[in-house]
Amino acid sequence: MTAPRTRRPAARAATRRRHAWRTQAPVVAVVALGGAVGASARHAASLWWPTPPGGFPWTIFWVNIAGCAVIGVFMVVITDVWAAHRLVRPFFGTGVLGGFTTFSTYAVDGRGLLAAGEPRTALPYLAATPVAALTAVWLAAWAARRVLKWRQP
Repeated sequence: MTAPRTRRPAARAATRRRHAWRTQAPVVAVVALGGAVGASARHAASLWWPTPPGGFPWTIFWVNIAGCAVIGVFMVVITDVWAAHRLVRPFFGTGVLGGFTTFSTYAVDGRGLLAAGEPRTALPYLAATPVAALTAVWLAAWAARRVLKWRQP
């Protein structure tokens, strides 16, 4: 008599990895697509409103503030109001808004201003951006909750 044939642990692990990739592949794809959309919008904004050398990077400052405000409203909407499809949050929240807001460019701009001998421009920019971004997301979420609470019957 022979023992029943069972799958080897390595085969089961490979099956789990394939299954995990199939469930994560759409998420990775929509994040990448959303990131391309958001980064393109940010790039277009920087082309439309360029920053002069040594000047305060107003475009990136306002892009980050606006993006954070939209993130605040978006998170309230998808958590408190709307049961969104599982790919909406990765596409719009992580992809589009993650690509649109750009704290890496914020850091590069700050470093560039310091390297160019513009500390009176760089230091306020480096201090004001995270404070304004956090304030924007908080105020937008607070306002969205107030409006949504007011609209409920």
